[in-house]
Amino acid sequence: MDGFDLIIFDCDGVLVDSEIIAADVESKLLTDAGYPISTEEMAERFAGMTWKNILLQVEREASIPLSASLLDKSEKLLDLRLERDVQAIPGVEFAVSRLDLKRCVCSNSSSHRLDMMLGKVGLKKLFAPNVFSAKDLGPDRVKPKPDIFLHGAEKMGVSPSKTVVVEDSVHGIHAARAAGMRVIGFTGASHTYSSHADRLTDAGAETVISRMNDLPGVVAALAEWAGVL
Repeated sequence: MDGFDLIIFDCDGVLVDSEIIAADVESKLLTDAGYPISTEEMAERFAGMTWKNILLQVEREASIPLSASLLDKSEKLLDLRLERDVQAIPGVEFAVSRLDLKRCVCSNSSSHRLDMMLGKVGLKKLFAPNVFSAKDLGPDRVKPKPDIFLHGAEKMGVSPSKTVVVEDSVHGIHAARAAGMRVIGFTGASHTYSSHADRLTDAGAETVISRMNDLPGVVAALAEWAGVL
């Protein structure tokens, strides 16, 4: 494929079906703290954001002081739920096996959580050791900042202009586009909603897929298109 040398996968909502689990845990915590919100609304509004940034946004919107203990409480509850319930997105192994590109994972999740989730669902072998966490770069360098995608491309020895990203969130797409990369949106996880594809397109995804099995063909099509630009 002349168009790309590297494909970067987000993890939550792209490789593992974890966003809906996080939305369920976090919606319950916010509701108990005086900010009623459903799991579905949580997923639609805040997918791709760190829990810390979600809390800051809720505080600004509702003028509700949220306890700092919610940060640690969410992490512990979520780790327990993910370790028990998280599953792989169907079709990932098929898609990866048919992509003749370098690959890595770039995520806002912690390295510990990425290792646990990818190991649990059997996907770690496809990406290790090229699994990168924005939290390891330092404070406030998570998506929608482009830092983790630029870091991943640098580690893999590939120019951002030769990189394609698979993302399920608006924040992730903004980050990838800011890094100078092309983006495929993904809506095949359980947290998807009716306007999901439209929002990803509006954020800058060139195309959106809902099945991971479709990824190899879409990457090939985008690579061919890039070659004639």
